[in-house]
Parts: sequence; structure tokens; C-alpha cells
Amino acid sequence: MAERRVRLHLDQPLGAGQAVALSEGQANYLFAVMRLEVGASVLLFNGQDGEWRAEVAEAGKRRGVLVCREQTRPQVAGPDLWLLFTPLRKERTAFLVEKAVELGVARLVPVATRYLAGDRFRAEKERAHAIEAAEQCEALSVPDLAEMQPLDRVLAGWNPARQLFWADEALAGQQVDRGGTPGPAAILIGPEGGFAPEEKTRLRSLSFVVPMALGPRILRAETAALAALTLWQARFGDWQ
Repeated sequence: MAERRVRLHLDQPLGAGQAVALSEGQANYLFAVMRLEVGASVLLFNGQDGEWRAEVAEAGKRRGVLVCREQTRPQVAGPDLWLLFTPLRKERTAFLVEKAVELGVARLVPVATRYLAGDRFRAEKERAHAIEAAEQCEALSVPDLAEMQPLDRVLAGWNPARQLFWADEALAGQQVDRGGTPGPAAILIGPEGGFAPEEKTRLRSLSFVVPMALGPRILRAETAALAALTLWQARFGDWQ
């Protein structure tokens, strides 16, 4: 069986010979959970300096030090793709965040819609889920997590240069032209109860909105997000 590669996201500079001090939580993960010892290798990334192989120089119960030895991958910019979503119930939001990271989203934007049915959005908890997903899927960066805002406010301040692909459940089963062009983009997924009539009317009136059809069946919100992200990545993103 291949040795499991341990990866860790850090908010610190990385470079040849750079010493990196670990937080108590990071030290616990590496030395108590993963049982690494001095001399073991860890892959580090921070979203700016690429991925680095580091060695454990000091290992303690509550602290530790790693030293960067060599860069294993340079920093590469991913697709300029955002995901706008209404928080779902409990673990379903965590699932959506995790899979969005795996599918290459650059920014996560929670929005409040009329039929919001989820629990209060826990930004710190979802940030932790995003970091864990990035570590596991070998991403080079963690998506930005925006502050939750009402959908109306987000649309009012929208830069029309960024296309907004709207997963419109009213198009289920229809054969529609998949519009849009390459460039900065975002995908909008509705809440569990769908969009309210006035929200649909507003979206259809905006020139930067591109309605998307997601097949012949009505999808759950988290499934719709995965389907829409996959379609965009295959057509305009880094899956080409």
C-alpha cells in the first residue's frame, strides 16, 4: 500500500530553508493523530507559494517546527469560478463546500434567499471544511469564503463582466442552448425550496445572467451545485 501523503495548509510564507512554526492544533494533528516524528516529510501550501516538501524539525505535544526543503509544485492559478449558494441543512452545507473545493471553485459566496431553510451559516466551521478538503484533494489554494449577504444585495453590486450561470429548475427537461463564454464566471444555486417568484423575475431581467438546464429531473440543491460546476468545468474550466 502506498504511503499516505500528509498535506497541510498554512497562512505563512513558504520557501527554501523557511522554518514554519505550527499551531497547537496543527501539532496535534501531525504528531498525535498522524504520528509523525522528527525527519518525516509533510507537504505544505498557502495559496501563494506553491506546494513545498518540508521536514519535521521539532515535534511536541503542543508545538512543532517544519523546515521547507524543496518546492514540489509551483503555484498555478485555477479557474476564476465562484459558487453562490443558499446554506442548506446541517451536514449538507458541509458536503456542498467540500465538493465545491474538489471541483475547483475559487470563491464561495453564501446568499440569503426568501426560502432559506438552512441553519445559521457558520463561516468558521465551513472555512475549516474548505481547508480540509483542499488538503485532501491536493489543491494548491483554499477558496475565499465571502460574508453571507441577501441575494438582492449581491446582485445589485454585481460586476457584469462576470457571467452568472443560474441553475433554473424551470428548465428541467428542456433542450436549451448552453450559452455563456469563457472568462470570469459564477454559478448560482437556489435553496431547498427553490427561488421565489420575484427572485426568478429579477434574475431573468439581468443581462449578465445565463440560465442553465441541468437535465430532465429536479435536483437537490447540493446535487445541482455539483452538476452545474461539472458542466462549467468541462466547457470552460481546467477539465478541457
